Amino acid sequence: MNMRETGDVKALMQDIGTRARAAARVLGLAESAQKTNALEAAAKAIRANKAKILEANSKDLAAAKEQNISAAFLDRLTLTDNSVDAIAAGVEQVALLPDPVGEVIADWEQPNGLIFQRVRTPLGVVAVIYESRPNVTADAGSLCLKAGNAVILRGGSDSFHSSRAIHECLVAGLKEAGLPEDAIQLVPTIDRAAVGELLSGLDGNIDVVVPRGGKSLVARVQTEARVPVFAHLEGVCHVYIHAPADLEMAKRIVFNAKMRRTGVCGSAETLLVDKKIAATHLKPLVEMLLDAGCEVRGDTATQAVDSRVKAATEEDWPKEYLDAIIAVKVVDGLQAAMDHIAKYGSQHTDAIVTDDPSDAEIFLREVDSAIVLHNASTQFADGGEFGFGAEIGIATGRMHARGPVGVEQLTSFKYRVHGNGQTRP
Repeated sequence: MNMRETGDVKALMQDIGTRARAAARVLGLAESAQKTNALEAAAKAIRANKAKILEANSKDLAAAKEQNISAAFLDRLTLTDNSVDAIAAGVEQVALLPDPVGEVIADWEQPNGLIFQRVRTPLGVVAVIYESRPNVTADAGSLCLKAGNAVILRGGSDSFHSSRAIHECLVAGLKEAGLPEDAIQLVPTIDRAAVGELLSGLDGNIDVVVPRGGKSLVARVQTEARVPVFAHLEGVCHVYIHAPADLEMAKRIVFNAKMRRTGVCGSAETLLVDKKIAATHLKPLVEMLLDAGCEVRGDTATQAVDSRVKAATEEDWPKEYLDAIIAVKVVDGLQAAMDHIAKYGSQHTDAIVTDDPSDAEIFLREVDSAIVLHNASTQFADGGEFGFGAEIGIATGRMHARGPVGVEQLTSFKYRVHGNGQTRP
């Protein structure tokens, strides 16, 4: 009996790791055209199997609804005709991206005649652990493939059927292009022990782990992983309205940042308003949110503009709601806003809305977040919007990858040195 059909999770995961490392060696040397062909064939398979993918997703949704899960969770899990088309289009976009492998990042010559080149190389084997987001299967699989990495995907039990249906399409693309099927593997068990095995590094076969999911999952990965991690723990994103600021622009940005999709990590969780324009801007912004069905928890000044505003507590300022709830506070100028963000933010995504370019530059320079924006919604915190085609996740750490993790962030580099007989004295 094949190990994949037994209950021996450790043996199963070790086998997956060994296969992934072998596939990575082949994939790291694959021609650009071959990887592109695999991705184009995978996108075609996703479209051709849309009905099968939606049927699988309906099974996952039915199980989730029986557990009375949150609306935000359901939003992340649900696939539609349009979203499946978007998944296929995302794979095609990745296929069209320049191949980063082999790119010469820098080159120079030393006085002794040695020529040095810094060249992009694949990371090797990437493990992606995710919950409820079946689209991650395609995003992670396609990005890793483009960057020459093998990937081990461990989707949650909540999206198991959806992820498996999408994964089959990715494997079909690999087969058509003549690349090893083990280049994109989906862990075939929902046993939680599989996560622990991945975090152990599978005897050195995993080079980096990327978690996509709730705070408890990310915290576990960051605590237990014995390999590097690309991740963010929370998305406590701020929008700061700074004087002078066009009110209509501020309303559009705040509404989109909070209400476009409340369950994504780029959703604004706190609105800060400069005291200088609170008299003209605070009430219209708060009423707009309240009238749209958003719960507002505010400081004393915010409570005074509308009786529907609930009192904010200290626990609200660092809170990631992932829901139609926002905390609102009036602050005494730019420095106070940046101090608030530094104290309560998660270094994910923060925005300033202002007509003052000088103060905007100060905000962009001094706010230490992976993504900072001027006069734009925080919901642009997405690799697709950055032109990356897709993203494997958003990282807030300072080592290697920060912000949306796309194809380039999934590479490392090595040095190639060309000589003509030089020896060191």
